[in-house]
Amino acid sequence: MVNGVSKIKVFENKNVRAAWNEEEEDWYFSVIDVIEILTESDRPRKYWNDLKKKLTQEGSQLSEKIGQLKLPATDGKLYKTDVLSTKNVLRLIQSIPSPKAEPFKLWLAQVGADRLDEISDPEKAILRGADFYRAKGYTEGWINQRLQTIEMRKELTDEWKARGIEKEKDYAILTNEMTKAWSGLSVKEYKQKKGLKKENLRDNMTNIELVLNMLAEVTATSISKQEKPEGFDANKKVAVRGGKVANTAKKEYEKATGLKAVSSLNAKDKPALEISNCGKKKT
Repeated sequence: MVNGVSKIKVFENKNVRAAWNEEEEDWYFSVIDVIEILTESDRPRKYWNDLKKKLTQEGSQLSEKIGQLKLPATDGKLYKTDVLSTKNVLRLIQSIPSPKAEPFKLWLAQVGADRLDEISDPEKAILRGADFYRAKGYTEGWINQRLQTIEMRKELTDEWKARGIEKEKDYAILTNEMTKAWSGLSVKEYKQKKGLKKENLRDNMTNIELVLNMLAEVTATSISKQEKPEGFDANKKVAVRGGKVANTAKKEYEKATGLKAVSSLNAKDKPALEISNCGKKKT
């Protein structure tokens, strides 16, 4: 199975993890997430384990179609997860009595259509991303910055991949070193400052934080493309250099405005994430 980029899809405000298979041009969905939505069970894993045994005992062909992919869990780490293609999720639904079956089928069809649209017209993916944040109450200025950072982040991770970085933990280490270089805080410390636990750090950054983080990533990407570092240590040095460029900009911003660039603000007060409102006077 070819594992494409994993995504979080939303059905009735509940997350469904999925990965796009480029060869088959089809989505593979986390079975546990589907089970949780259809059954509304607080123990979806047990429900799935029991159902999987039943399907195997009955000789169902569906049990042979179950694959596994590494998908992000709530702690941000990747774990092997049972997945099924769109067609097989539809077959799974037939085995689960649920009033949500029909709306979920329609949702699956729409998700597939949306992805094909995005392949032919990438701008649609950007517009959907904006709609997602808009629905969650983020401001337009913040949304524009966030979408730009997504693009810059992808360029950086593509460059790391081209330089031979493959392990998820290495991506996390490089990101941590870059963040520390520009903000003065590790990712863990940064999240603690904002009062976050499992939430996404970027989704809780102010506009200026997003801009500085993006500057670090763009700089690291540019340096890497020019110097083509080999090995993890060389890539880490480039990541730190990118962060230091953003750190210089951070100091200039603070000097010019008298405001702290790194803020304790989070998405609980989304309008406050706007650049005009963020930051406290330096003491």
